[in-house]
Amino acid sequence: MALRDIFKKKVKVAEASLHLPPRSASQSSVVEVKPVEKPKQIKEKETPKEPVLEKTFPKQKEKKTGESWRILKSPHVTEKATDLTKKNQYVFKVFSRANKSEIKKAIGGLYGVDVISVKIINIPSKKRRLGRISGWKPGYKKAIIGIKEGQTIEVLPR
Repeated sequence: MALRDIFKKKVKVAEASLHLPPRSASQSSVVEVKPVEKPKQIKEKETPKEPVLEKTFPKQKEKKTGESWRILKSPHVTEKATDLTKKNQYVFKVFSRANKSEIKKAIGGLYGVDVISVKIINIPSKKRRLGRISGWKPGYKKAIIGIKEGQTIEVLPR
């Protein structure tokens, strides 16, 4: 009997959603539901788009950060490094596992410049002493990047 009641409740819910009058017990428990037709939507007339004026700005490469954070640590700002900017060369600290081709892709993608040359220097760790306590100053890898004439990298934002 409980199973019949469950089905009757579903029929009553279906009748309520279709706004049908309640049925008597003598009527059959099968209800035919006809799908309701939705009104057709009228498509709006497509307006012609205005032509886009081309800008006269020089094209710059797209900047992509991508995987550059895994290769570049930071710009290396020293007096010698700032003198190299006059020759279109910039100095960066890089991770020790980075190679020249990865560095070239990272700089080109991050700053949107054409990289001409990459020179890598491994700075070894050095022994330092403070009183009786001796320790090691960690080493690092640095890359000198040569870029195309006329392009610049803003290492320190103004």
